[in-house]
Amino acid sequence: MKAILSWFSSWTMLAKHFLFLSIATVVLLGGLAWSNLREAEHLFRMQVVTDAQVIIDRTNLYMNAYLDNVQNILLLISTRDDLFDDGKEKEASEVLRNYANKNSTLYKNLYLVREDGNVITNSQTTFDIIGNPYMESLLTKAKQTYGMFITEPYQSPMSGKTVAFVLPIQSAQSKAFRGIAVVEIDLVQLTNMLAQFMNTKNQTFAIITNKNNVVHSFDTTLPLSSYRLLPYNTSVFPPELGADFVTQIADLPVGASELEGPQGGLVAVKSGMNKLGWYFIAFYENSYFYHNIQSLYRNFSTAGLFWIVIILLSTYMISRYITLPVRTLVAKMDRVRDVDVQHTIHVTGNDEIGRLTRSYNAMMERIHYLLLETREAERRKKQFELKMLQSQIAPHFLYNTLACISSLAKQHKIHEVRETIKALVGLLSLSFDKSSEFVTLEDELEGLRMYAYIQKIRYGDKFTMSIDAAPETRKLRILKLTLQPLVENAIFHGLVPLKRTGNIWIRAKCVREKLIITIRDDGLGMSADQLHSLFAERTKAPSKHRFTGIGVMNVHERIGLNFGPTYGLSIFSVPEVGTLIRMELPVDLYTEDSK
Repeated sequence: MKAILSWFSSWTMLAKHFLFLSIATVVLLGGLAWSNLREAEHLFRMQVVTDAQVIIDRTNLYMNAYLDNVQNILLLISTRDDLFDDGKEKEASEVLRNYANKNSTLYKNLYLVREDGNVITNSQTTFDIIGNPYMESLLTKAKQTYGMFITEPYQSPMSGKTVAFVLPIQSAQSKAFRGIAVVEIDLVQLTNMLAQFMNTKNQTFAIITNKNNVVHSFDTTLPLSSYRLLPYNTSVFPPELGADFVTQIADLPVGASELEGPQGGLVAVKSGMNKLGWYFIAFYENSYFYHNIQSLYRNFSTAGLFWIVIILLSTYMISRYITLPVRTLVAKMDRVRDVDVQHTIHVTGNDEIGRLTRSYNAMMERIHYLLLETREAERRKKQFELKMLQSQIAPHFLYNTLACISSLAKQHKIHEVRETIKALVGLLSLSFDKSSEFVTLEDELEGLRMYAYIQKIRYGDKFTMSIDAAPETRKLRILKLTLQPLVENAIFHGLVPLKRTGNIWIRAKCVREKLIITIRDDGLGMSADQLHSLFAERTKAPSKHRFTGIGVMNVHERIGLNFGPTYGLSIFSVPEVGTLIRMELPVDLYTEDSK
C-alpha cells in the first residue's frame, strides 16, 4: 500500500486533477443518467394515465351533456300532453318526426305511448310492421316510477342495441297520467363519437352500467381485428364482451389498475359514475408504454457513450489549461439570474481572463441599460396606444345611439331621451378624460352601467346585467376601460345572436390581497380555437358595434404592463353554455398620488 501511495504522490498535479475529476464526473453523470431514465419512465407512464383521465373527464362531460339534451327533448314533448288525445295521432307523429330529424345524430326513435298501450312514433309505418314489445313494459314501469328514468341496454327491433330514456307525462290540468314519452338513443353513433377520443390502435374503451351491463356498441362494419385488445366473443354478431371480463372491470376501483387481456397486460383507467349511472373505462396496452421506453433506453445508452468520451477529453483540457480565475468567472456568471441587478466581477489582472472579465462587466451594464430603455419605451407605447384607442370612438356606435335617441324623441319618450343622452355624455367623458389612466372600481362600474343602458335602449330586453361588488372593492384602483370591452364582447358575440334573453353577471371581491373580478354570461360560448384566436388577436379594426378599439388582448396586456405578469385575464368558455372571464388585480387603494 505504501508503494502505491508513493507512486501516486509522484504524479503531477495535472494527472491527479485529471484522475479525480474524471472519476467524479463519470460517477455523478452516470448516476444522474440512470436516475433520470427511471424517472422519465415513471413520468411517461403517469403522463399517459393522466391524459387518459383527462379524456375520461371530457367523455363524462359529453355524456352528461348528452343526458341534458335528451331531457330537454322529453321536457319539450311533455308540454304537449294534447298529443295523447284521440284524433291527434298524425300530428303527434309529425312532431316526433321533426324532433328526430333535428337530432338524427343522437336519437334513433321517439315514441309516445298512451295509457291504453297505443304507440305513436316518428317511424309509424315501420313500427306498424315490426312493432316494439318493450314499450308495454316501459309503460308498466313508468306507472310505478316518479320522474324520468333510464333503462338498461336492450335489443330494440327498431333501433338495434339501445338505451331508452322514459318520462311519464301527466295532464297539465287534471294531473292525470296520460302516458309516456320514450327516446331510444343511437348507441352506435354515441360510441363512434366517444371513440374519436381514443386515437391510437393501442387504446380502446368500454362503458358499463352500475348493473354490469355493457352500454357501448361498436360499428358492425369494423373488422374483427378492431376487437383484439379486449376479450370479445366474435362468434356472435355483433361481437360482445365476455361476462367474466365485464364483472372483473366492474369491480375495478376508480383510477388506474392493471389486468390481463387477450393480447397481454392492460392498464385500465376507470372513471367515477356519471349522471347516466355509467362507468367509462379506458384500456391501454402495456407494450404501448414500453415501446417508447425502449427507445428511451437506446437514446440514453448512445448519449452515455458520447458523454464518457467527451467527459474524459473535457476533463483533460480543463485540468491542463483552465485556471482558478476562469472558475471564478464561471461561478459569477452562473449566479446571474436577475438581469435587473447588475452583477460585476472584480478585475485582478491584465491577461486574457482580465480582458474577458472587463468585457463581461461592460456587457452586463449594457444589458441593464437596454432593458430599462426597452421597458420605458414599451410603457410609453402602451400609454400612447390607449390614448389613441380612447379617442377612436366608433362612428357606428355614435350613429346607432343617436338614431335611438331620435326614435325615442319622435315617440315623445322624454325621460328615455334624457337618460340616454346622459349615459352617452358620461361615456364620452370617461373616454376623453386624459387626466388619469386609473379610476376607482366604482367609477368604472358606473361607466359600465351607462354603456349597458345605451345597449338596452337599442336592443330592448335582449340581455340583463347584474353587478355584485363587495363594499371594500369600490374604492380600489383599476385601469380605466378594462371592464367595458369585456362586457361589450359578451353582449355582441355571446348574447345578441341568441333567440332568448341572455344574462351577464359581474362580481368583484378581495381574495388574499388580490382584487378578483369575474364577468360571466350564458351566451353562445367559444370553442378552443375561438379562445386561441381571441388571445392571438392584438389589434384590428373595430366592428360597427365597438364603442372603442380596445379589445380583450389589449386589456390583458395593459394589466400585465402596469401590475406585472402575475396579473391579467383568464378565460374559460364552453360552447352553447357561456363564457367566464376572471380578472386578477392587486389590491391598491385609489388616491390622488395614483392618478
